[in-house]
Amino acid sequence: MKKNEKHTKFVLTDELISKILDFIKSSDDNSILETFSNYHHADIAEIIEELNSEEATYIIKLLDSEKTSDVLMELDDDYREKILKNLSIKEIAEEVEELDSDDATDIISELPEEKQKKVISKIIDAEHKADIKELLKYDEDSAGGLMAKELIKVNENWTVTRCVKEMRSQASEVTRVHSVYVIDNDDILLGRLSLKDLLVANPKTKIRSIYKKNVDHVYDTDPADSVASTMQKYDLGAIPVVNKKKKLLGRITIDDIVDLIKEEAEEDYQLAAGILQDVDVDDTIFELTKARLPWLIVGLIGGIGAAFVMVGFDEILIQNEILFYFTPLIAAMAGNVGVQSSAIIVQGLANDDIRGSINNRLFKETLLSILNGVILAILLFLFIYFWKGDTNIALALSVALVAVVIVAGIIGTFIPLFLNKRGIDPAIATGPFITTSNDIFGILIYFMVAKLILQI
Repeated sequence: MKKNEKHTKFVLTDELISKILDFIKSSDDNSILETFSNYHHADIAEIIEELNSEEATYIIKLLDSEKTSDVLMELDDDYREKILKNLSIKEIAEEVEELDSDDATDIISELPEEKQKKVISKIIDAEHKADIKELLKYDEDSAGGLMAKELIKVNENWTVTRCVKEMRSQASEVTRVHSVYVIDNDDILLGRLSLKDLLVANPKTKIRSIYKKNVDHVYDTDPADSVASTMQKYDLGAIPVVNKKKKLLGRITIDDIVDLIKEEAEEDYQLAAGILQDVDVDDTIFELTKARLPWLIVGLIGGIGAAFVMVGFDEILIQNEILFYFTPLIAAMAGNVGVQSSAIIVQGLANDDIRGSINNRLFKETLLSILNGVILAILLFLFIYFWKGDTNIALALSVALVAVVIVAGIIGTFIPLFLNKRGIDPAIATGPFITTSNDIFGILIYFMVAKLILQI
């Protein structure tokens, strides 16, 4: 069990990085060890990410594995992968030995399959090795893929005295004790034990008479996002994982869920921006281009489609050139309304706040779009009327704006709901997809309404 590290308040500065680089160049190991001695592993990770992979590897190899194992877990996945390539099989195994089973599995899973086997073979602790092998079998996006094997469990038939003794022994392998779980002779999860009840109970009392039978749990095959929703809903710091027979397998802690939520938020943000795969600012130009280009091509096609729509209404544009000047406004309003609607729906779906019929949601969004559209149309009508003094033009633009806003709101609501029903990530509906589709439909509706009102 690792002890909490005392550390000073950390501020990353150019001066600090420069000093560390000088130490590395001069191979001044003592100064490096002294510099890092009072830093928390998260602070060390922040420093290391400012170095290149060779310099970072030098630091990792120099520091004690008990500290650097935690440092590795704090690093960005891609950056950690570069460092692991510079470490030997034995060195990786030493780092893994110091980690809880879930973190150890995360690191090993990033290695090539052949290298995984070699690293596992070098792990000395047989139980730790077996736990890692078991966890590697799970899908990384399942409860089993998130759980750690380290936990405190006690048998219902034990006395309080034996329970305390066994808990002391088990606690040496657990970084943080969130809960004490009660099992039967077959490792079936029965409930949880309150430390307060344990402390005030008679030493000879059996655990079966003092434990609490109600305990939230998840199954090892449950999707990771379902686990996150459960822990968020019931405000849990940890949750036990069981199999179909309710045998206790491990536990998931809140720090794992926070990491999961962060990763999903970053992925959804990139999807909303039209980036189809997970990328970082440090990725190569080719990787960044491959991730961004597909939706840009969709946007290009959408722009060409909008141009063809305008060509079809060249007559009305010639007679009323003011319509041309307001085309960007109509396209922008359509895109903005669509993105707003889809963003709210995607957020609601992610938080599991949207339930019931799609029709009800569409009806509500339509009413909202009508209200917003009418208010915006009144403002536009007044502006056009006082500017040009032409009621027909002001009316045509205003009515067209209302129609465009309503259609954009419906599209922005329907598409993410439809995708979610089909098992597709609704986040892909926001950003370029909604904007492009609404540009085309918005401009088409704009000119059709204008032509109808102006009777051309």
